[in-house]
Amino acid sequence: MKVVIVGGVAGGATAAARIRRLDEEAEIIVFERSGFISYANCGLPYYIGGVITDQEELTLQTPESFFSRFRVDMKVRHEVTAIYPDRKAVSVKNLITGDEWEESYDKLILSPGAKPTQPRLPGVGLDKLFTLRTVEDTFRMKEYIEQNHPKSAVLAGGGFIGLELAENLRERGMEVTIVQRPRQLMNPFDADMASFIHAKMRRHGIKLALGHTVEGFEEKDGGVDVLLKDEPPLHADMVALAIGVTPDTELAKKAGLKLGMKDSIVVNERMETSVPDIYAVGDAVQVRHCVTGQDALISLAGPANKQGRIAADNICGGDSRYAGSQGSSVIKIFDMTAAVTGINETNAKKAGLSVDKVILSPMNHAGYYPGGKVMTMKVVFEKETYRLLGAQIVGYEGVDKRIDVLAAAIHAGMTAIELKELDLAYAPPYSSAKDPVNMAGFMIENIADGILKQFHMEDVEALPRDGSVTLLDVRTTQEYRHGHIDGFQNIPVDELRGRLDELAKGKPVYVVCQSGLRSYIASRILAGSGYDAYNFSGGFRFYDAVRNDRILADAASMCGMEMK
Repeated sequence: MKVVIVGGVAGGATAAARIRRLDEEAEIIVFERSGFISYANCGLPYYIGGVITDQEELTLQTPESFFSRFRVDMKVRHEVTAIYPDRKAVSVKNLITGDEWEESYDKLILSPGAKPTQPRLPGVGLDKLFTLRTVEDTFRMKEYIEQNHPKSAVLAGGGFIGLELAENLRERGMEVTIVQRPRQLMNPFDADMASFIHAKMRRHGIKLALGHTVEGFEEKDGGVDVLLKDEPPLHADMVALAIGVTPDTELAKKAGLKLGMKDSIVVNERMETSVPDIYAVGDAVQVRHCVTGQDALISLAGPANKQGRIAADNICGGDSRYAGSQGSSVIKIFDMTAAVTGINETNAKKAGLSVDKVILSPMNHAGYYPGGKVMTMKVVFEKETYRLLGAQIVGYEGVDKRIDVLAAAIHAGMTAIELKELDLAYAPPYSSAKDPVNMAGFMIENIADGILKQFHMEDVEALPRDGSVTLLDVRTTQEYRHGHIDGFQNIPVDELRGRLDELAKGKPVYVVCQSGLRSYIASRILAGSGYDAYNFSGGFRFYDAVRNDRILADAASMCGMEMK
């Protein structure tokens, strides 16, 4: 059996190694048009920032090491230019010598990945304008920075690569501005949770120009002007495009393979394309989102590796199937960690789901053990069924642990209430006896049982201030003086039982505290005394973070996009 693989890196290299482990006699050839067959794509921004100092650490395997271990013929700087399914062959061009020939195959795996989205705008292609997708891109950017010592950079795009690059450029002492059309960074997160990300970026001196459309680029005064719609241009010494990726599927299109959203390759659960004996894996394929069941494009290394293994299994006579992608991911933002799994509230609603959520602010470990830090968790679930849909966490130590537990729970089909049943490891330096994941389950169980009734950020402004409802802040007097929601009166929770006569009977009571815990206790006191009480999800800490972010974003739009 002869297997030809187009593209190395995650999916292609994984498939090649797996085929060899399953079939010692197979002939395996990998064609990779770049100079590297397997590299740490996610580590590229950290090489630019100097966190990773040796460029060889980015390359996980070389053609020589791969051949030595797996007897796989890895041909770098070779581009497959055409596929001929009728005669089971591909055209190949040696990018160094220019030689061209046809290579036959019994099975073909396409792992072309995705390419940086290149908008058709004036100025794309300028020497001072960069993308960051391959090792070659990284070396080009690093060389430019070390030779020219730019003092400022504008990054177009606020996704994973954009934020990681922004952090690393900032750590090198550069002035960094992120500009993009959406009004929030990191679209996998809901806008409220993104507020914490925005605050961290601003705190480290990164300027945010959100909600603005880039219309082109011009060389000017030794740098680049980023032209914006209806706004003055942003000037910087260099510009990086990080506005997303597009499936690299021109080969598949010309070969007549069935294509899906954004011209991605359509595959079945076995990673088979619409053409017999041709498989496809990685960022170029359309997958099923395992939460919504809808078609999706999810460009992450984990799914690509799994898909490469599945394609290899099936080529070698197995019957492996891909269950779909969940979108679990994590990112370092200076000293903070942000992580997500499943779908967020915004996309759940777009998918037509009826959803609810809980927002909590637990410590990462036992409060009495030194060094504890607060994390903010948002868990999204389906009303009525309580099916667990997704989660977002922003914090410090322990964020990755909790998101992985929640990701496993979603994959296992657990309900949100069943989170309370998980038997999770506990010791004071690592967690609490009631882990934050368990706490989310307890809260959702209380909702299901009618013990907890909530109101949310989006409800606050609509609450009447005419006396028809009671608005109550149960924090301490000092906390209240430092800031509170307009219209809320203050009765500390520990004084509430003795001051119930200050609250009119027969009116709903909307209760807030700092994180949601004391207000929950107050709600139970009120419910036990005949009041109809609602607890604010997330607490004043959450409200204040989201509100301040919105104020800053609106002010930036009016006053030069945080450029002053």
